[in-house]
Amino acid sequence: MAASSTSSSPLSIFNVSQEDFLLFHKTDRDLYTILVTNLSRDPSESMHLLAMWLWLEKVGFHKVVKKIMSLPVILINEVADESIICFTCFNTNANNNAYLVALASSSSSSSSSSGESNDIPLLQSLLEEEISLKFFYEFRLEAARGIERTRKEVCSRALSDIMQQAMMRNSAERMVENSVWFGSIGPANLQFGPVGIASAMAQVQRPNNNATVVFGGEGGGNIPADARTLFVTFSKGYRVEEWEVKEFFTMAYGDCVEALFMQETAPNEQALFARIVFRKANTIDMILRGATKAKFSINGKHVWARKFVPKRGNTGGRVMVSGETSGYGNSRFGM
Repeated sequence: MAASSTSSSPLSIFNVSQEDFLLFHKTDRDLYTILVTNLSRDPSESMHLLAMWLWLEKVGFHKVVKKIMSLPVILINEVADESIICFTCFNTNANNNAYLVALASSSSSSSSSSGESNDIPLLQSLLEEEISLKFFYEFRLEAARGIERTRKEVCSRALSDIMQQAMMRNSAERMVENSVWFGSIGPANLQFGPVGIASAMAQVQRPNNNATVVFGGEGGGNIPADARTLFVTFSKGYRVEEWEVKEFFTMAYGDCVEALFMQETAPNEQALFARIVFRKANTIDMILRGATKAKFSINGKHVWARKFVPKRGNTGGRVMVSGETSGYGNSRFGM
């Protein structure tokens, strides 16, 4: 077990004050706050995620929470999404598709020199240790028991106050949303005919004042930039330059890139992600070919791509992604 303040709490076996317990788990609380507040993720699901990450520390993976906290918010969300995939291995059997996917991905990863899984590439790169869906399947019983025990003994005590606040906030927001529909533009105020319906829909669809809506330039028409954006992640230790990304997609799909935003890093540090805004939305369809995620090799370095899904904050605007720069394109995109 790694020596870390975020490991499964040794304080749980001692009679310590709640104040000391929360102080000991400050990093865990900070990460949980990011999940449920900054990223608006489900509070219960997020608690299970923290429990899984703490369990990984307990079984030997070093400083999992600290490493996740070092990432930009947008990549923390990616790690969370990948971690949710791992839960599918806990309640499955040999005839289940999830199990077959796990075996296929782990087998392909073991045959490659990089040893990376196509399903949880960021999580594996972050931990810098051998981990795959096969690992979670083979130890599914131990994992399920260990994670549940961590959730009950550590997470419930360390995170319950934040969880309660998040659930109350979510409930209040749902009430506001319902009051908007059943109040000012509810059925009593709808007028039949194109004018009345269009007016009501305009109220529903009108962007929040804090939201960033950017409409595409050349070839983009009235399609928002978000709908024409691909999110790509790179393997840690395999530096991919901005020009390599642009050259790869330009050679494959022509002059298709409107703007490219790489993660801003300190000198001599590599970017771990980028966002690519294409001139046309159907370019993404051609790249993904109906899949949710695609894997490419750019000059021998693995790159994973999926359609960009912006997370909305509690104010209705996009979660601003710090640490991005663009050397290509002049449109403002979530900056």
